[in-house]
Amino acid sequence: MMPQSRSAAKNALLSELSRAEIDRWIAKYPPDQKQATVMAALRIVQDQNGGWLTVELIEAVAEYLEMPSIAVHEVATFYTMYDLNPVGRHKVCVCTNISCQLNGSSRIMSHLQKKLGVKAGETTPGGKFTLKEVECLGACGGAPMMMIGKTYFENLTPEKVDEILDKLE
Repeated sequence: MMPQSRSAAKNALLSELSRAEIDRWIAKYPPDQKQATVMAALRIVQDQNGGWLTVELIEAVAEYLEMPSIAVHEVATFYTMYDLNPVGRHKVCVCTNISCQLNGSSRIMSHLQKKLGVKAGETTPGGKFTLKEVECLGACGGAPMMMIGKTYFENLTPEKVDEILDKLE
């Protein structure tokens, strides 16, 4: 009885809406391959939780997908799209991969650190911005670039960055 109640408690951490969305992803794969939805499930649960994952939520995803907990932890800690700490209202992700680096992403990152008063991986006082350095976001033709939320901003200059940030509430 104890394992069942523990399982029910973990399952309760996932909202009904999250479980329904995860189930839509599961339906896209053969029945014995539902673990293939782990990345989508983590994204869904992260969105449910205000942009970050707790250990308990990661374990709830593992339970829901019938995967070893460590396997889900490995995914959540490997990819920069997942956050294991609370994030600001606006997550500013600056690409620092080769194309962006060659086109000035280090200048953009330095500018953002100075403007926001935080280093990469930190959140501004008051929780408005979290600054992240990330690997390739797939917009090499518009380097340097950053993503805020789900929106890409390309061909950045410090001035363009200021204009973008000034428009955010």
